[in-house]
Amino acid sequence: MKISNTYINGVFCDEETGKNFELINPATESNYASLICSNEEQVNNAISIALSNEDVAAGLKVVERIEILNQILNGLNDRSLELANAITLEMGAPIKLTTSAHIQMGADHLQNTIKTLQDYSFEEDLDEYQLVKVPIGLVALITPWNWPLNQTLTKISSAIAAGCPIVMKPSEYSALSSRILIEIIDKSSLPKGCFNCVNGIGSEIGPLISSHPDIKMISFTGSTLAGVNIQELAATSVKRVSLELGGKSAHIICSGVDLEIAIPNAIDQCFINSGQSCSAPTRLLISKEDINEVRRISSEYATSIITGNPKNESTNLGPVINFKQYESIQKYIKSGIEDGYEIITGGLGKPDNCINGYYIKPTIFLNVDNSSLIAQEEIFGPVLSIISYLDIDDAVKIANDSIYGLSSYITCLDDGEGKIIAKRLKAGQTIVNKKGRGSAPAPFGGFKKSGNGREHGQFGLEEYLEVKAVI
Repeated sequence: MKISNTYINGVFCDEETGKNFELINPATESNYASLICSNEEQVNNAISIALSNEDVAAGLKVVERIEILNQILNGLNDRSLELANAITLEMGAPIKLTTSAHIQMGADHLQNTIKTLQDYSFEEDLDEYQLVKVPIGLVALITPWNWPLNQTLTKISSAIAAGCPIVMKPSEYSALSSRILIEIIDKSSLPKGCFNCVNGIGSEIGPLISSHPDIKMISFTGSTLAGVNIQELAATSVKRVSLELGGKSAHIICSGVDLEIAIPNAIDQCFINSGQSCSAPTRLLISKEDINEVRRISSEYATSIITGNPKNESTNLGPVINFKQYESIQKYIKSGIEDGYEIITGGLGKPDNCINGYYIKPTIFLNVDNSSLIAQEEIFGPVLSIISYLDIDDAVKIANDSIYGLSSYITCLDDGEGKIIAKRLKAGQTIVNKKGRGSAPAPFGGFKKSGNGREHGQFGLEEYLEVKAVI
């Protein structure tokens, strides 16, 4: 089967370009399709078409933008099961996760953007001048494979809401879900040419987009290394670059909480999506006095984690995305073993029940030093490092001792105490006494090498606007 996600001016370009990307099911290691990669001419054509539609996109009335977003939301709901199955096939996420969190996160961004747009004022009269917020113009959206609907729809919804024409470059690993999403947008009343898509290997297509002088803004989600490269290429045309990059989030478990509840929750937060989340709390900080209790609870809970066929409703963890990532995670696990850290569960190799597929044994290391490789580098797999602290001041110091600052988590007896600690953490988001972000339109983005810019809700919308002062 051949798939093309090259979509320009309302038309899919299905002709061969001479280059394909083979799509492999990570659960079976078998080929299920080929993606027809966009060529340079198509990339330039998509950018040209989008550029010619800047006035069309900007001219859409707010009520029209809201209607378009509602149409996309309805299309998402109508094809939710199809999308869930596509994501399970292309990245191996368990079906019970794709039918719930993967779909819901995409829907949340559309709903939150609609609500934001209903209440948002693009013009404001101040004492001595008028403040006008206008679309920045042609935007390029470069999205990852790990949460394909989450990352694409938060960008798409904000760009449409702002009145910007789009050229999107989704991950080559998300070919199936991307095709469905493009078809949903195609059926909306968004004027043709205001949304275009190119696809192919990121290292080849990305530089064509990043360096193109006609693009006014790039919104990218992915690795820190790729983000730096994009920013360097974009600098010559002084375009705006919004980056959501890597993370090594800390989760502080305060003294006195019920560890029988807190520790399983913390493990789930780290391992969801097979640990392939930039905001995953992969460093678990616990009081030194609780170490033995944490060892026991973690060991017992680990036996309930089911790794295997992502199509089974009982499966908790599927495979990781590809063999390269599997090998990378194995090297990190080996590093932790060689450093002498205690393994509570997991280790090298695949789970006994997984012969084929890029499966990782969910691995928990205990008494890890925060300066170690496994505590400092983003592993992007189901590997948790448990680190002990002496007191809350020590915990905050450890949490902040990272080149990253995307997210953070706190489990404590009192929300008020958690909010005080949260203000001391150098991260763009802190989740206090909750399992995840939920559907709140809170801004999402990082400090330090986790990036710049924000997504979701009002902050996401304003990334795509320029501020004009009329005096």
